[in-house]
Amino acid sequence: MKKKVAIIGVTGAVGQEFVLSLKDHPWFEVTQIAASERSAGKNYVDAIRDPDSGIIKWEVGGEIPEYIKGMTVKKIDEINAAELDLVFSAVESNAARDIETKFAKDVPVISTSSAYRYEDDVPILIPGINDEQSELLEVQKKNRGWKGWVAPLPNCTTTGLAITMKPLYEKYGAKKVMMTSMQAISGAGRSPGVSAMDVIDNIIPYIPKEEEKVRIETKKILGKLKDGKIEPADIRVSCTCTRVPVIDGHTESVFVETEKEVDPKKAKETYEQYNKEISVAGLPSAPKDYYVVHEDPTRPQPRIERHVGDGMTTTIGRLEKEELFEHGLKYMLFSHNKKMGSAKGAVLLAEMLYKKDKI
Repeated sequence: MKKKVAIIGVTGAVGQEFVLSLKDHPWFEVTQIAASERSAGKNYVDAIRDPDSGIIKWEVGGEIPEYIKGMTVKKIDEINAAELDLVFSAVESNAARDIETKFAKDVPVISTSSAYRYEDDVPILIPGINDEQSELLEVQKKNRGWKGWVAPLPNCTTTGLAITMKPLYEKYGAKKVMMTSMQAISGAGRSPGVSAMDVIDNIIPYIPKEEEKVRIETKKILGKLKDGKIEPADIRVSCTCTRVPVIDGHTESVFVETEKEVDPKKAKETYEQYNKEISVAGLPSAPKDYYVVHEDPTRPQPRIERHVGDGMTTTIGRLEKEELFEHGLKYMLFSHNKKMGSAKGAVLLAEMLYKKDKI
């Protein structure tokens, strides 16, 4: 029997990605959906219809899945947690804290918001990277007296960096990383978002709070669970986060200093070995290749890579020796901010936690 799940914030761009990612899912069935009071009481198609133009604002490509079209959007307070096994939260961070707390008292919550990311008893999970930190969810339940828990994804910019750093940190003792991101406009959302006049023929060199998030989250994700807490990784992270005129997918330029000798050939072999051993292999939303490493110096490119592995593969290119360091590398990465970095990554996380009997 499939697990019954709800999507909160179902009409927004991330909520729509959840709708698409859960279509025909073998383990999860969407039985309740909720959004703002403005959408409540309408069927899903009418809830995403612009009231002035009548245009249906389906933003994620393809057709609206049949299963969702006739479902009634509820107010958040109308969602019956007693009839659920899991809640997916696609709510903006300002409102997410109260909403996720309300549901976590009764049922597990997987969130794309930052509301709980920095709490001591909350892991920031990337399936396949730090699965062992999921044991902290049991500590969280006990600490808070909840029946459920909150498991947030990282910021979408952190996702690609942490995924590519994990093998280098574990095998070669990465100790410093410098990263510059070139982030898609879809990562800004629609409100307040980035206007076309701002970003066309332009690069915006500052994204509020983004760099701090990347620094804190990368160290937490690469850290170790010890005595009911996560000890942050002993690594120094510096980054510059920028917005570029790309629709979907974040590209990052990374420089890494390591304790042990490493060269591009060794690093590529390490990524290929991780591919063979990755814990999420075979899960419904997992890509065939978790990592793809290109020797072609013109890769990765967002327009090409965003379709690889249905947006769930992290692509690495320009893997080269870095002469600034005694031991180190530089590389480019591509990670899909709306797939692995958002809703579909959250569904993959749910699959991993389901296999671990956390759901």
